[in-house]
Amino acid sequence: MKFAVIAFPGSNCDRDMYRAVANVLGADADLLWYETANLDNYDAILLPGGFSYGDYLRTGAIAATSNVMQQVKKHAAKGKPVLGVCNGFQILTESELLPGALLRNKNLSFMCHQEVLTVKNNQTMFTTAYNEGETIQLPIAHGEGNYYCDEATLQELIEHKQIVFTYQNNPNGSIENIAGIVNREGNVLGMMPHPERAVEQLLGSADGLRLFQSLIHNWRETYVANA
Repeated sequence: MKFAVIAFPGSNCDRDMYRAVANVLGADADLLWYETANLDNYDAILLPGGFSYGDYLRTGAIAATSNVMQQVKKHAAKGKPVLGVCNGFQILTESELLPGALLRNKNLSFMCHQEVLTVKNNQTMFTTAYNEGETIQLPIAHGEGNYYCDEATLQELIEHKQIVFTYQNNPNGSIENIAGIVNREGNVLGMMPHPERAVEQLLGSADGLRLFQSLIHNWRETYVANA
């Protein structure tokens, strides 16, 4: 399985993401600059956290208009996995690959600490290594992590089990305590907490490691087995 980690101007978690998949998991991965990225030969796309384009206009708004995101949309349309973390989640909503929007935190402050999450759906390609209802610890680091959508969209998310992670102690005001969601097809995951910063116990938690292990396992089961 080959991963592409996309770096935009202002990304600052790109090397964390690359290290998690390349060094810790030992997977094949490339760190790609957004202007020159060609995603044709990659199996999974990772959009890391940071402050793309300085968060001007809205978080993720300018990055969403880049040419590489057109490639990401084509990749997603084929059913291939896309993971957006923090700013990557914001880019996914701005690109309309995921519904809703990320607003300013309810306390209008940047927050950086560990949070306890509940695994609400362990039947996605990103979460099968977890137990449903399991609590895990992942760090957050954001100023605009307050997930919002209208009531109709929320009911669709609930009905189609698209809410994947929720906060136990909602830090930012997200509707329904949402910390991460998938698209209807289940191959695009956006989340504010950082699994790539929780892949070794030395970092305070290794609970993020199983997300990447789930992805690799399910890709092998789906794509390699059917090749």
